[in-house]
Amino acid sequence: MAIERVAVTGGNGKIGEAILETFVDHGYHAINVARGKQREDVSDEYRTTDLLDAGETYGALAASEADAVVHMGTIPHPQSHAEHTVFESNAMSAYHVLEAATALDLDSVVLPSSINVMGAAYQEAPTDVRYLPVDEEHPLTPRDPYALGKHATEVAGAGFGRRPDTPPVASLRYPWVATSEQLRDRFTERDRSIAAIRESRHTGQDTLFSYLHVDDAASIARRCVEAEFEGHEAFWAVASDTTAAVPSDELAAEFYPDAERRTDLAGTESLISTEKARELLGWEPERSWRDL
Repeated sequence: MAIERVAVTGGNGKIGEAILETFVDHGYHAINVARGKQREDVSDEYRTTDLLDAGETYGALAASEADAVVHMGTIPHPQSHAEHTVFESNAMSAYHVLEAATALDLDSVVLPSSINVMGAAYQEAPTDVRYLPVDEEHPLTPRDPYALGKHATEVAGAGFGRRPDTPPVASLRYPWVATSEQLRDRFTERDRSIAAIRESRHTGQDTLFSYLHVDDAASIARRCVEAEFEGHEAFWAVASDTTAAVPSDELAAEFYPDAERRTDLAGTESLISTEKARELLGWEPERSWRDL
């Protein structure tokens, strides 16, 4: 059956609103499922829902008559909430969405993972990078509550994906997702040499020097809904280049000297591979901070 109605949880947020907009622009009926008051004006419907309540989640998806769901309604970082709250927001809301989508016989589920599933910005230990470019098979070593919640989300997605009654499930590993204005401020208008990065490197925005324009973040979510695959698949969703103004091989040698090089790094290409997304989704990132 063709997918016509798509529910987007957390559509009040930056990425969620962009996802709603891309579905509307491509002729879908888009429903924002979120807590609190509606803060966007692009969706066709809005349903106030507590995604940590299994009954409310099921009820909202049922009432929306959605054919697919893109789940973005989670706490986006662990810096302003208690650790158990951050983990619960990510892991349990994903479980409720998966359970409801299966019971309602939806056609597609998209879950929000993160580059932090590797163990990155919010832990004291450095990111464990074994080889470059990083792909979906790279080992995951999360420690902090946010990363553990994202890991649990992927594990739940894979578990439901092994069931015969569950729709295809995609987990999207987003890095820092930004608007054009944010990218100009953070990268275009700053010194992105190795020396400058070494002095200021302390945020998730420099984890594997990856990023993604919010419009590309929205387009890959739509491609996941439209794609045909079985079970659960995780996808890296990053820009095709790094956040540095130096060649990628120099960047890797400076910051990841012990990582195995599995392919040559040409120009300023990303240290993370999006080959799987190209092959299974037909998706490629289209925007770079260098063009802003």
